[in-house]
Amino acid sequence: MADSELVKITITEGAQAYLRDLLARQNSEGIGVRIFVEHPGTPRAECCMAYSTKGEEQPDDVRIDYEGFPAYIEGKSVSYLEDAVIDYNKDRFGGQLTFKAPRSKVPSLGSEASIEERINYVLYNEINPGLAAHNGNVSLLEVYTDDEHGTTAVLKFGGGCQGCSAVDMTLKQGVETTLKAQIPELQRVTDSTDHTVRDNAYYK
Repeated sequence: MADSELVKITITEGAQAYLRDLLARQNSEGIGVRIFVEHPGTPRAECCMAYSTKGEEQPDDVRIDYEGFPAYIEGKSVSYLEDAVIDYNKDRFGGQLTFKAPRSKVPSLGSEASIEERINYVLYNEINPGLAAHNGNVSLLEVYTDDEHGTTAVLKFGGGCQGCSAVDMTLKQGVETTLKAQIPELQRVTDSTDHTVRDNAYYK
């Protein structure tokens, strides 16, 4: 387990009370919650919480002990949950947990950042701001390595870039050149977008 002092996440008193009551009803000794981010550092980032029964914790999790229950923060999600606030808001239907994590969609580059995180960083900070002028965007779908092509990044274009007649030029001269210059181990960049859909294309 990593040092809990490294995690700057807030679970408000109201949220803690709600979670204590919820976990108590599970009738499982030592049960807690696990907090993580799916698709961290991308526009698709989503903050999640799940039950964590005793023994399910992972070696790189960060454990924070609250009154009545433990919370386990997924190790690779820690930087994306900095300054996150989990609250409980009552409403006429009872209430619900709210999750605000301002850094969840922002790529974070530490010394051990994965190639996916570095690609997302370049896309988010350098490439998408330029494409936004044409109401376009590009996102990373996957990274894979094979003997024929080496390491390949598979991208998907959206908005004004989907179906755009200039997308090949954008991919080869803009996106691929920029990514390869900053990520030397990346050998190839491909586009998986269905460009037959041209409803929002900037250049038709």
